[in-house]
Amino acid sequence: MKDSVSVDRRQFIAALAATATVPVVAGCSSSDFSVTPADGLPRGSFGKESTAEEVTADLDLSGKRALVTGCNSGLGFETMRVLALRGAHVIGTGRTLAKAEVACESVAGQTTPVALELSDFDSVVQCAETVSSLDLSLDMLICNAGINTFGELELINGVERMFVVNHLGHFVLVNRLMPLLRQSAPARIVHVGSASGYSQAPAVGIDFDNLRGEKGFDAGESYGRSKLANALFSAELAKRTQGSGVTSNVIHPGLVQTNIARTAPGLIRGAFNLFGGLIAKNVEQGAATQTYVATAPGLDGVSGAYFEDCNPVRVEGPHHMYDEGMAARLWEVSTELTRSYLR
Repeated sequence: MKDSVSVDRRQFIAALAATATVPVVAGCSSSDFSVTPADGLPRGSFGKESTAEEVTADLDLSGKRALVTGCNSGLGFETMRVLALRGAHVIGTGRTLAKAEVACESVAGQTTPVALELSDFDSVVQCAETVSSLDLSLDMLICNAGINTFGELELINGVERMFVVNHLGHFVLVNRLMPLLRQSAPARIVHVGSASGYSQAPAVGIDFDNLRGEKGFDAGESYGRSKLANALFSAELAKRTQGSGVTSNVIHPGLVQTNIARTAPGLIRGAFNLFGGLIAKNVEQGAATQTYVATAPGLDGVSGAYFEDCNPVRVEGPHHMYDEGMAARLWEVSTELTRSYLR
C-alpha cells in the first residue's frame, strides 16, 4: 500500500484526475485514446465552456421532478440549483439530512432534502422508500455523488470503499427506484462517470477477483474501476430498460475544480487549489453535461450513450467501456453483493 504522503508526478496527475480526470494516468497517455462524435446520435450547440444555466436557458421544467445525489456541494449543488431555477421540483440528497437541508434551503425554487449515505445500504433503502412515499413522479435521476479516497485500502463490508460508494450504492438506489421511474416514464437516469473509466481503470477492466484488495491496491486504479463500473452499469441498464420509456446514459463532466480532492495529500491538494483553475472547468461548466443530458428535448429516447462536453462521443483505445460481457457480469456480481437490499 502506498504512503499517502509520498508525492510524485503520477500522484499529482491522479489528483487532478479525481475531479473528473485527464487521460494521462495509470500508464496511459492522451495518444492512447481518441474521442470522436458518436455516429447516429444528436449533437447540440453546446460544448466545453457551456454552463448548466446556458444549456437549460430555453427550458421550463415546471411539473418535472428530479433527484440529485450529492446535492450539498460541487456539481450536485449546481445541478440542483439550476434545475430548481428552471422550475423543477428537486429532491436533493446529502450524507446527512442536515447537510441536505442546508443545501436545499440555499437555492431558489422547490426542493426536498433527503438523507443518503451511499456506503450504508440501509440508508440507500430508506432514501428510496422516502422518495417513493412522497407520491411524486420521478422524471430525472442524476447519480452524481462520488468519492476518491487517495489513500490506503478501505473496506466496507469486505469490499473496496470507492467501488461501494461510487457504484454499489447507486446500483441499489436505481434498482429500488426503478418501479417509480417506470411508472413516471418517460424518465431519464444520468450517471456521472469519468474519463477515468477508460484512462485509469485496471488493464483488465473490472478485476472481479480484486474487489476486496486481494491482489493489491492502487488508489488511482480503484477510482478508475469505480468509474468504469458507472459506465458499464449505465450500458447494461439501458439494455434492460429498452422499450420502457426509461433511458440511461453516462457522462464525463470534464476536469472540474470541485472539493472532491479534499482528502488528497496536502501538497497535491494545495497544488490543485492553486493551479486547477488554469486548466479545469469551473463548477458551472462542470455541471453542464449532466444537466443537459437530463433535460435536453433533443435527447428524447437516447439511451446507452456516453457524453463529454455536452455531446455524445465514442472513445477508441485500450479500454472496456463498451464491453457487453463485462457489463452483464458486473450486474450479476453487483446483485450478489447487494441482494438483500434489492426488491
